[in-house]
Amino acid sequence: MNIEELREYCISKKGVTEGFPFDEVTLVFKVGGKMFALTNLDGEPSVNLKCDPEKAIELREQYSAIIPGYHMSKLHWNTVYMDRSLPENLIKELIDLSYQLVLASLPKAKRNEVLLG
Repeated sequence: MNIEELREYCISKKGVTEGFPFDEVTLVFKVGGKMFALTNLDGEPSVNLKCDPEKAIELREQYSAIIPGYHMSKLHWNTVYMDRSLPENLIKELIDLSYQLVLASLPKAKRNEVLLG
């Protein structure tokens, strides 16, 4: 998966917005105003994704291309390198998980607003 495919997949999700809140090279994807994915447009292709803490550790132990979240809470975020060592369907699954975790954390009214469009 490359950066363009990552972007297309993320923005295809219901209620997702994208922007550059930190600088001109860090693309952030949000649902309901909360981040679920961010990627650096410079350097090695990677994406930071929210993850359940136990699953995050399991993934890091299983895949060398998944490490604790760079500049993020190491407990809840992983950095996933898109270096072709990971199957694309796994990356999509991790994006879906991150999106669902953030969506579920939204207040019910905000979550319904996102889901009902």
